[in-house]
Amino acid sequence: MDIKKFKMIDEDFICEVCGKKVTKLGYTARDHCPYCLSSKHVDINPGDRACLCKGILEPIDIEKGKKDTYKIIYKCKKCGEIRKNIVANDDDFDMILNIMKKDI
Repeated sequence: MDIKKFKMIDEDFICEVCGKKVTKLGYTARDHCPYCLSSKHVDINPGDRACLCKGILEPIDIEKGKKDTYKIIYKCKKCGEIRKNIVANDDDFDMILNIMKKDI
């Protein structure tokens, strides 16, 4: 990710997977649903909305990031691209654990 190409977009949306209303994160850009952890393949660089795919990004794994952060690893159900997003403070912890258990 080129940090210079990051465009801050923090907005409410309806999750296309679980149908729940997702509110702004407030401290950084909201890029996935905190309930089912799904995302949408809309960006080439964070916040640019330039990706034409528009497929569902399915959470497939969790990885340890820098310091005390974790990242959700996604695979696009439409084009197969792998993407990563930082876990948000309000993400469903049980969902995170369920994804991590798949590796055991």
